Amino acid sequence: MNQSTCENFANDFLENLLQGNRIACSDITRKYLSLYPSITQLYEEVFKEALYEVGRLWETNKISVATEHIATAITEGILNELFEQLISKTRYNKKVVVACVDNELHQVGIKMVADVFEMKGWETFFLGTGIPNIELVRFIHEIQPDLLAISLSVYFNFTNLLTMLEMVRKEFPELLIIIGGQAFKHVSDELIDRLGNVILLTDLYLLGNFIETYNKHS
Repeated sequence: MNQSTCENFANDFLENLLQGNRIACSDITRKYLSLYPSITQLYEEVFKEALYEVGRLWETNKISVATEHIATAITEGILNELFEQLISKTRYNKKVVVACVDNELHQVGIKMVADVFEMKGWETFFLGTGIPNIELVRFIHEIQPDLLAISLSVYFNFTNLLTMLEMVRKEFPELLIIIGGQAFKHVSDELIDRLGNVILLTDLYLLGNFIETYNKHS
């Protein structure tokens, strides 16, 4: 599928998100998958592009908070509809905890990350938003995951990310940590260096490649 076709789907999806039309958004999703049955590409080229634009419109006061919330809720609902289609029959006995940085309000991005892990045969523990750092640490102790994935959507929560990483590293110095999210479009290389030993993955394609490589070598 060429880029212009993906853009057309993303634009149509965005338009119907802003109108709050869940049925149309579901129809667009099914049509896309009938033409190109890649859930990862659907997430990256349609959902992500549309939601990034929703975020930009909200930040520039061109849409209301209510419209932004409806767009997010519609997309998350469609993700839930797709879940049964993406679970891999091949399992790798690997576990990942996925969570948002403290004080984040958006969890669709990290939900897509969790879905990619499921597609690649991992058991995912999706914590979403609102998990205090101390509870995250307690949960990691309980689950003993192979990997922690963290989403940062809002640039102003960067210091919260640093605090989260510090607490996790204190308890689990050997735990592999990956990070990503819309905020990293605005984070300088200097600030990224402050994160220390983490793996920054800026899209779902890179995440999928990373997981496949990990599966082969572990």
